Amino acid sequence: MPARHLISLATALSLGLAPVAFAQTPPAAPTPAAAPAQPAPHTPTQPEPGYKAPRTSFGHPSIEGVWASNWVLPLEASPQAPMLILPEAAAKQMALAYAKGVGDALDRQLDPEVPELMRNVEGLAVVRGERRTRAVVDPPDGKVPYTPAARIEANRGQGIGGFDNPEERPNWERCVRSMAQPPVYPIGPANPRYFVQTPKEVIVYTEYGGEARIIPFTDTHKPKMFWSYLGDAIAKWEGDTLVIETVGLPDKDRVRLFPSFVVSSQATVTERYTRLSDKELLYQFTVADPSAYTAPWTAEFSVYKTDNRLFEHACHEGNYAMRNILQGARVIEARTAAKPKAP
Repeated sequence: MPARHLISLATALSLGLAPVAFAQTPPAAPTPAAAPAQPAPHTPTQPEPGYKAPRTSFGHPSIEGVWASNWVLPLEASPQAPMLILPEAAAKQMALAYAKGVGDALDRQLDPEVPELMRNVEGLAVVRGERRTRAVVDPPDGKVPYTPAARIEANRGQGIGGFDNPEERPNWERCVRSMAQPPVYPIGPANPRYFVQTPKEVIVYTEYGGEARIIPFTDTHKPKMFWSYLGDAIAKWEGDTLVIETVGLPDKDRVRLFPSFVVSSQATVTERYTRLSDKELLYQFTVADPSAYTAPWTAEFSVYKTDNRLFEHACHEGNYAMRNILQGARVIEARTAAKPKAP
């Protein structure tokens, strides 16, 4: 596996194993007792004072180009870090503990290079210069408002699905879909985003999986027969913020990976992109899904402008796993059939 893909996998898996990391090595951050008894409401992040986003030739705010980041960011608040923002020193210690826990876990399960790769992560995510301990900003306590059943599903599922036949195996594993389904969470080097704008649509291309969402500016969703595994998305501008609404995401992929959370076919995902400066693009998403959550919830993080090029993500080349899985199953069946039957 190329080093680039190993880095991508390590970073993505780190997002799903945050509880493992914290359980193994609690961060040297302020204690829960030092935090307010009731978390303060989140104040939406604004662009730099006086900043005006550049415009396209047809007048829309421009977010064109490649945006990426190299952070780690848990989805929810933890007992070790109930606060949203940490000072630099405490954030560094938390990120080191996080990376060590993830690296140690993956070293036992996956690849001996992972601990070294995790050392290349640039700490906790940064939004307008603030180190963030989590992505969830609403509810203010930083906890996803799961229904009891959905919490169990998210913790148990890990997006894996069934394994009894090739058709049941998860879309993600089979390269049918990858990391473009909204909300697009992975924030490490695994998944830079490339934006192309036209007067009638915006294209959001994610490198991990090589998937392009071509999103029209309209207020009407297409008929259900035209929905894809990326759902059906429509776009509009609210001031300088690009707002994308997606419905019709498939239940086949309802439990997401890295980190695990539920987005069912009943969900409406609303994404917001706001350019905060020439280098920083704020990404916010709200998941409204009455089948899985007691209320809508919102998360956010920033991605940053880069001159790095995108590369092909060749998911299927040299992919012999399915053949080996099926061949192994036939061997087991043959051995079972050859065993003498008990009298």
